[in-house]
Amino acid sequence: MSLTDQPGAGPTAGPTAGHASARAAEPAAEAAREQLRDRISADSLTTRRDYLRIVATVSGGLAIGGVGVAAGILHRHGDSETLPETRKVTDQLLPGQSVAFRFPGDEDRALAVRLGDGTLVGYSAVCTHLSCAVLWRADRGPEGELYCPCHEGVFDARTGEVAAGPPPRPLPRIFLIEQLDGSVWAVATARSGEPAKDALCRQFAEPRPDMAQRLGCPGTTTAPENGQT
Repeated sequence: MSLTDQPGAGPTAGPTAGHASARAAEPAAEAAREQLRDRISADSLTTRRDYLRIVATVSGGLAIGGVGVAAGILHRHGDSETLPETRKVTDQLLPGQSVAFRFPGDEDRALAVRLGDGTLVGYSAVCTHLSCAVLWRADRGPEGELYCPCHEGVFDARTGEVAAGPPPRPLPRIFLIEQLDGSVWAVATARSGEPAKDALCRQFAEPRPDMAQRLGCPGTTTAPENGQT
């Protein structure tokens, strides 16, 4: 029995009464649909473009990520103790632009962003809540924001710290450098909340002791001022 074919109130109720109920319900149903359309159109937190991305994210990343987090098996940026292989991100990145790339591994989603003042920042593009994709929204606030559409998590674009929503930790950081030709390269990572110096010393200490020394990492010696050994 459908919702519009309710039993009559008495012995005289029949097909005519059922059709009348259906006609009476149509305006209410149409009003409900119109309210839903208005709500989606007026949603100030999510643009139409973001809704298209949500479909792909929720259908794949949310379901798989939720299971992975619950099982404690998901790989996280910066887990490796070894220095990753330097990787080119893009030929050029202008203020207000972002680019998606993979680092440190081919399966690790990442984002590079050039802030309005020219600062380069890089982060894991995997939300620390349930591993959904993190998006860059340049039109949100003076510096834009990093946004996870699955549960409306927001991260500060300059620091990666949690600004709103359920994410429990900041985004893992990716260290970027810019060459003289304007190209941007990813060189190292930091775990969620790990100080930059600790992260760099952890990765550079063994393969690049010269760099670790310049960073002032613990256990390194200061180079002689006259350049002699």
